[in-house]
Amino acid sequence: MVKIEGYVERIVYRNEDNGYTVMTVVEDNEEYTCVGTIQLVNEGEYIEIEGDMTTHASYGEQVNISSYAIKVPEDEIAIIRYLGSGAIKGIGPKMADRIVNKFGKDTFRIIEEEPERLSEIKGISTRMAIEIASQLEAKRDMRKTLIFLQQFGISLNLAIKIYNKYGLDTFTIVKTNPYKLAEDINGIGFKIADEIGQKAGIDKNSDFRIKSCILYVLSQSAVGGHAYLPKDELIEYASNMLETTIEDIEKYLVDLVFEKKLVVKNKENVYAANFYYTELGIAKMLVDLNISEKIDEEKLLKKLESIEKKTNTELDKMQRDAVITSMKNGISIITGGPGTGKTTTINTLIKMFESEGLEILLAAPTGRAAKRMSEATGFTAQTIHRLLELNGSPDGGIMNFERNESNPLEADVIIIDEMSMVDMFLMNALLKAITVGTRLVLVGDVDQLPSVGAGNVLRDIIKSEKFNVVMLTTIFRQEDQSSIVINAHKINNGEQIMLDNKSKDFLYVRKQNTNDVIEATVKLVKDKLPEYVGCDMAEVQVLTPMRKGVLGVENLNIVLQKYLNPPSPSKNEREMAGGIFREGDKVMQIKNNYQLEWEIKGLHGIAVEKGLGVFNGDMGRIKLVNTYAEYLEVEFDDGKCVMYPFNQLDELELAYAATIHKSQGSEYPAIVFPVLTGPAVLMNRNLLYTCVTRAKKCVTIVGMSTTVQNMISNCNEQKRYSGLADRIIEMYCEEV
Repeated sequence: MVKIEGYVERIVYRNEDNGYTVMTVVEDNEEYTCVGTIQLVNEGEYIEIEGDMTTHASYGEQVNISSYAIKVPEDEIAIIRYLGSGAIKGIGPKMADRIVNKFGKDTFRIIEEEPERLSEIKGISTRMAIEIASQLEAKRDMRKTLIFLQQFGISLNLAIKIYNKYGLDTFTIVKTNPYKLAEDINGIGFKIADEIGQKAGIDKNSDFRIKSCILYVLSQSAVGGHAYLPKDELIEYASNMLETTIEDIEKYLVDLVFEKKLVVKNKENVYAANFYYTELGIAKMLVDLNISEKIDEEKLLKKLESIEKKTNTELDKMQRDAVITSMKNGISIITGGPGTGKTTTINTLIKMFESEGLEILLAAPTGRAAKRMSEATGFTAQTIHRLLELNGSPDGGIMNFERNESNPLEADVIIIDEMSMVDMFLMNALLKAITVGTRLVLVGDVDQLPSVGAGNVLRDIIKSEKFNVVMLTTIFRQEDQSSIVINAHKINNGEQIMLDNKSKDFLYVRKQNTNDVIEATVKLVKDKLPEYVGCDMAEVQVLTPMRKGVLGVENLNIVLQKYLNPPSPSKNEREMAGGIFREGDKVMQIKNNYQLEWEIKGLHGIAVEKGLGVFNGDMGRIKLVNTYAEYLEVEFDDGKCVMYPFNQLDELELAYAATIHKSQGSEYPAIVFPVLTGPAVLMNRNLLYTCVTRAKKCVTIVGMSTTVQNMISNCNEQKRYSGLADRIIEMYCEEV
């Protein structure tokens, strides 16, 4: 253990989120490199450090800080160093020298108690003197607040957010109503606020606590895709979380409605206010856009026949209906399963619109889906986020788009693919950017799993029966003997499939215990399938219904990492609470982060494009792990490179295996589906259908055929509460 007392000469590196700092400290002309988590230490400050002297392989001797204390500079040289370090705006080294020459060791007392006297110094006005005193006071207040928040186990990053929001009011808020933090601070939910509340001595039956829990339960229900909860379910969830009985739920609901935080529909369906008004906004904008145009249908059909001849394409009746409907109406929906000609229909539709001289935009919810759309159409497609020009947000928690009602998209036609993936908030943002008169064509497979985010947008739009919907049913790829397509439709129709390995692209490996399933899965991904389908090992995707359990995502990723990307002296890695991230690992972003910066690199690693936003389900590879500067770099499948500070790695997870939900909108050369048993709520037809349709060249099921048969027979899907269809119907009733 060594003890150093001196001034901070230079901050070499600082992670602003977690406070990890590399700095040089000078004691009696001896310079030390010190590393550790340091809160709000600036160059020029006087500091006392205790720590262990270690030797870093690349950077030599350094002190790993175990404890520290910031000291008030006492001698004149130390005071000059601090004031002249840049810590106080407006004071440089020369000005600091003049101030200390005037006031000596009494400088800090003068600034604190008689700041107006600083104006006695040439170059300092009375206003500037007050500003200098204010800066010193703010630094002192912030440190005082952070120390106070530390006792509640609040991280540095969150503590700074809290101070920036409330200032010195933090003390009162934490002591009287810490649940306000859950409403105002991104990153603090009910559970953290409740922990603070318990430590602060807040009563278990406090109104603040109960109302905060109700709002939290509603926000968490969105993780399961719900836009609202029935009152009985809300009471049950909230009571379990509070570990107390809510005596009079109506009282709290009325209070929250009065505070404009809740909306209750039909006396039973409880919405968080922003969810209800988002549904209402979507309904209103859809109704406004849904206008019909009188067009000579005979003329359209002739033009369509001409395009079919030129492109050597033959559409069936439903495809032609889809094209004509989309030409005539403000909103049209084209839905159908794999191989039913959705892409052919889109391509024909594009040519029809182009022949009219119309401006067309194509988009999809994910980078992978947009890339597939571009390849299939030969027309540039973007993610919806890029189409709307995402600009992030100060706290990374909400979406802000440059394109909106004030700055709408400049297009005559907008075609959105993979609509089943679009949640209510993204749909709301998209519609805000579309002007009345623009045609909107929504394309998707309504039988796929619904969006990861809240709402059931595509299904609800169709369910409302207020828009033109064309269902494509003819399977065009049957002649290619694609068992993937044929079996997908059989599964969707509740028909059992043959697992006899007579197909080249739909394989079955019979295994009856977990160890054998895992062993076979590893062999398939590592040795068999890459050569069989002609792809890289990283392109083979393991899909599973579950996160937990031996055949869940978490365990499979640990096993697959061991065999597919083992440790090596040439690969840096970072150990985390949940496992290890290693250079070369396949990873996935598991939450939307609208503020995360990315860049696409060109020749010699120079950035050719930059932007904001990485989204739930985006996949990539770890290119670099920098253990000294504490960050890793991920290159995503669409070419975006992102730097993640180590404290932000909870946004990533290994992705050798992924849940079927997270695979939506993606297509892989080959998928492996390991399956033995699982909860009935997950092991259903809808999930199996989505899994199978993710494969382009080969599906391999590893496990028990009886489980697959049971999944096909189980048509019970997870209940999802959404009211968009009702809002649309209400809107049309109002218009009548």
